[in-house]
Amino acid sequence: MKATELLDADEIRAMTARSDLDGARAVLTSWAMIAGAFALAACRPGVATIAIAILVIGGRQLALAVLMHEAAHRTLFRTRAWNDTLTDWICARPVWTDVARYRTHHLAHHAHAGTDRDPDRALVEPFPVRRGSLARKLARDLVGASGVRRVIGLVLMDAEYLAYNVSGVAAWNPRRSIGHHARAFVKNAGPAIVANAILFAILALVGHAWLYLLWIAAWLTTYGLFLRVRSMAEHACLEGGRDPMRNTRTTRASWLARLTVAPHHVGYHLEHHLLPTAPYAKLPALHARLRGAGAIPDDALAPSYLHVLRVVSDQRA
Repeated sequence: MKATELLDADEIRAMTARSDLDGARAVLTSWAMIAGAFALAACRPGVATIAIAILVIGGRQLALAVLMHEAAHRTLFRTRAWNDTLTDWICARPVWTDVARYRTHHLAHHAHAGTDRDPDRALVEPFPVRRGSLARKLARDLVGASGVRRVIGLVLMDAEYLAYNVSGVAAWNPRRSIGHHARAFVKNAGPAIVANAILFAILALVGHAWLYLLWIAAWLTTYGLFLRVRSMAEHACLEGGRDPMRNTRTTRASWLARLTVAPHHVGYHLEHHLLPTAPYAKLPALHARLRGAGAIPDDALAPSYLHVLRVVSDQRA
């Protein structure tokens, strides 16, 4: 199924119109929520407020990664430099990723989704799993064990010991000189270190340098947890093949899901695969158009993220 089979040229033109205002609003609201979480913890430090801050920050770290994904499709801003450079520094680098490498990897996912050539195939191959297995995965995310493993993987990928991959499974590159790997690490990880140093400096300037520990804690825990749930919802336990109506799922997001696992309309994943050039702000309208036409199969529309967790943890697995 292709978008041109469901939408006419005028509809596609409307659905793919990009807006600098929509992009700026998404970036500013994400960082405003992060600032609010920091402010809450700073003004009323305590177990409850710190836990809330880590929850909110982890969700907004995922939001920044989602905006980086938008920029990889060049749909976050109309201005190309804003997609490639501005988003790289204010969205991607703070969460230790980058637009350019992600774009190459992710466009290959779109080209080969549902096939053996999909570079993200490892994200869905293990499912369904038993409930105990899923619970252990989520627990490892929440306590930071998965986050530590992610750190090791990113260091090795940035140093080019491992090939870049976001699916959690990466192949070893041919070994080269220590100097080559050191230079690669500086080139690939250096901007992320600078972006995080700037964030730390800002927090230090306002007299609360310790708040940066919440950024690290969220990245190691809630960010990874929300990232896993979001990725499972998109393609796990669906048919293979190239048809996005069969290999991709849209998941309805409650306000809590939008705060955590589904920021910036990322739950409309079937719509995104059907029309990857549609900006995030147009996905609800595209969803309504497809639903009105009866084009979305029942199996490709999940009523909630809790429903997805039940689907991917089938006891018969």
